Amino acid sequence: MELHISETKGVMGQAAAEQAAKAIVRAVLDKGEANIVVATGASQFEMLAALVQLDVPWDKVTAFHLDEYIGLPITHPASFRKYLNERFVTKVRGLRMFNGVNGEAADSAAECARLGELIGAVSIDVACIGIGENGHLAFNDPPADFDTDDAYIVVDLDEKCRGQQVGEGWFATVADVPTQAISMGIRQIMKAACIVCTVPDLRKAQAVKDAVNGPVTNMVPASILQHHPDCHLFLDAPAASTLEQ
Repeated sequence: MELHISETKGVMGQAAAEQAAKAIVRAVLDKGEANIVVATGASQFEMLAALVQLDVPWDKVTAFHLDEYIGLPITHPASFRKYLNERFVTKVRGLRMFNGVNGEAADSAAECARLGELIGAVSIDVACIGIGENGHLAFNDPPADFDTDDAYIVVDLDEKCRGQQVGEGWFATVADVPTQAISMGIRQIMKAACIVCTVPDLRKAQAVKDAVNGPVTNMVPASILQHHPDCHLFLDAPAASTLEQ
């Protein structure tokens, strides 16, 4: 795991975006196309804002959606499909394809299978992700399933995860936050050739420390990133403030 620490969120986001863009361009040069994973949440604001401004051959890029709440309408302010449509899909020029997670699907298991078939047909070149306050990757809250080979799974959201969504302003109360989501599985995330993980804010400092300095455990799902051969962790100063260096 390679650490990149910046003084501000803006510098952090720019650096993460440049790392992701470099990996995308390299994949396009090597094989004529690139497949990426894009995440949502407050941690991705600066990174996505910078990424859509960079010189990337988007017409050769297929993007896969990391996770989505089950049962939340796409019109809801907290919808991750809405988030990505507004901050990514409509901001880049001629994106080849965006494979979104339909959290409103009548059959969540069937939606997981549909997405699994799509992503199973390609190799992921770069996954742009974050880390939750409880150490989760995507919506894989502790104790995360490190063993499933399913690319997308239905997961239960724990109280700390749901509280984070309220704290970030997406919902008014914890009771308003859905209790389940469709999430990319841990093993599928780890299949990406390059991982660009962007984590700002002091509220994430303990999770970052546990993921970087602690043992690899499914009680801190992000700790699995220690085993990835090309993982770049981008932090602002507050998020990095408790790291043992």
